[in-house]
Amino acid sequence: MPTSKKEAAIDLREFRQGWKILILSVAGVAISINAALLYGFGTLVMPLNEAFGWQKAELQAAITFLFGGAVLSLQLVGWFNLRYGMKRVTVVSLLLLSLGYLATTQLTSSIWTLYLAFALLPILGMGALAVTWTQLLSLWYDSNRGLALAIGLSGTGITAATIPPLMAWGIELWDWRAAFVILALLNLLVLLPLILLWFRIPVAGPADDGRDSIQSLPGMSFSAGVRSRRFWTCNLALGLVISAVVGLVTSTVPMLQSRGLSASEANLIFSGFGISLIVGRLLIGYLLDRVWPPMISAISLLLPAMGCLIFLGDSNQFIVLLAAAVMIGFGAGAEFDIAAFLIARYFGLREYGRLFGVHQGLNTVASALAPLLFAYLLAQTGGYDAMLIYSAVCCLIGPLLLLTLGRVPRFAGNAIPAHS
Repeated sequence: MPTSKKEAAIDLREFRQGWKILILSVAGVAISINAALLYGFGTLVMPLNEAFGWQKAELQAAITFLFGGAVLSLQLVGWFNLRYGMKRVTVVSLLLLSLGYLATTQLTSSIWTLYLAFALLPILGMGALAVTWTQLLSLWYDSNRGLALAIGLSGTGITAATIPPLMAWGIELWDWRAAFVILALLNLLVLLPLILLWFRIPVAGPADDGRDSIQSLPGMSFSAGVRSRRFWTCNLALGLVISAVVGLVTSTVPMLQSRGLSASEANLIFSGFGISLIVGRLLIGYLLDRVWPPMISAISLLLPAMGCLIFLGDSNQFIVLLAAAVMIGFGAGAEFDIAAFLIARYFGLREYGRLFGVHQGLNTVASALAPLLFAYLLAQTGGYDAMLIYSAVCCLIGPLLLLTLGRVPRFAGNAIPAHS
């Protein structure tokens, strides 16, 4: 069905009313515990190895503990938001997380202190995870929700560009402890003031923290949501895609080098992945607001399957391999935005925090297990074809499952009218 000019236009009223929330969400996503430690972890590996003698393989296991803590926190944050209010939970989380970062500077020679720290930090900072920022954006944006989510979640690009060099600068100036002090200061001096100034639920009511307004939002109950076929369709479909994408992200450069490309050529091709990730996120976010969401989701998430098929071929031409990387990046950039959008649209906003927490918890498990599966396939076959076939199948079945979601429920399109 063709889109009219009116439907194609961006509703600027929402951006005029919610621009502060958009900036806050970008900052929140960029400084969030999972993004900051995941992207910045590489700068800590050698300093921690030199300080404590921990091996690289031992250090990599810390990310598994980070994911484990995130899975638990994602199950708790929605309940805390309903019980105590989003703003209150977020502020307390930032204060506790900052104290947690500072406490991490006291690591001992036992690597289990590092594992414990990485498991506890996302629990302490649960109110500042991406689930909070996607829910806040969904409350303020309706007709431009997909685009707003895409812009907000692009904060991870800021993380990748700024956090590693900032941490490296601090480590060079002092030692590994500086990295955690810097992360604590970013939460206290950048994010906390923005929250105190701009964090607001767009509903007039007796509770300034938004507790009562969240409870009165339209949408399914938590029990109805977890019993819904659509919910588990989303979980399975997007879980398959993310398990494929995570493996492709970590394997593309060594795979290209195994085909005879130089390190610089492989990394240049992978840069196309990064650029298309950002472009794909914004374009898909815009289209989700204007076309039947499952169709847009399926088309975008099928692209990585096409990229895998190209990699399975014999061509070593630079432009062909770049096209494959771009296809994979295009779908990878949209996956998280699609998940946030579909949960809000199909299940409403009342229990968004808990339902999205369950969904992201399952996806986090898939993200943690995928590299182990790919390592096993590589060890058994000695090549990357098995990984590519697995990824192509996942990125075919997952998108097709989304086409079974059907019509968007009427209640799920309602957002809270913003007040100036």
